[in-house]
Amino acid sequence: MNRNRGSQIYASILVNSLYAMINYPVTLISTLLAPLSILAVVTFASKGTLLPVAAEGALIMNMVSSGTSMQGDLSHLKNDMRLQDMIVSSPTGPGTYILGMALSEIVYSIPTLSVLVLFNILFVKTSLSGAFIIFLDMATIFTFSISLGFLLSTFSSDIVQSWAFSGILSPILTTIPPVYYPITYIPVPYRYLAYISPTTYAAQIAQNAVGFAVLPGSTVVLYWTILVSITALFSYLALRRSRWREI
Repeated sequence: MNRNRGSQIYASILVNSLYAMINYPVTLISTLLAPLSILAVVTFASKGTLLPVAAEGALIMNMVSSGTSMQGDLSHLKNDMRLQDMIVSSPTGPGTYILGMALSEIVYSIPTLSVLVLFNILFVKTSLSGAFIIFLDMATIFTFSISLGFLLSTFSSDIVQSWAFSGILSPILTTIPPVYYPITYIPVPYRYLAYISPTTYAAQIAQNAVGFAVLPGSTVVLYWTILVSITALFSYLALRRSRWREI
């Protein structure tokens, strides 16, 4: 069973990432340009003062974009290639399917992640413990975005609809919230609206880990609790409440 599961995960990576990376390398450039373009704008607008914060924010954006963009890939595989019909009729469950697709998104993001990690090594000074906290933070927000992407894909009837979802999610999760800049830049009357997005909590945790923000320990625990709870909720919905075998 474990060997069979490994083969299914490898097939997901092969179909969803390696095929595109080898045959259409231009897609890797577009993936890299998205976080770097916002990083450049924020850096130029702040005259370089926000470069470290923006570099860290670019990592969060990449994690979120990789997860939510999975809905477009899944929609294509489901509606155009009818792959999900075959998977549903097999012993493969949604958990294995999500895991394989999630790993494929990580593999596809390796070139972009390598550049962004290099930027963070150069411009974000942190300790080993801070780096570990950032890793856990990125893993949690990636899990949230993967679950959200899978959940939406099972309700999507066409890839065009998935593109619309992506167009809505991108500004809500990565552009408008204080991911590339400190939350203190938002006027107080509107600052509370930022906490609607889970990426705000991820950004605050990451910024606190490297000293860009100074938060009380109780606040950090609260932010972790909220972020993990939201991630657990969407993971449950993706595994138990998505339209999987009814399609």
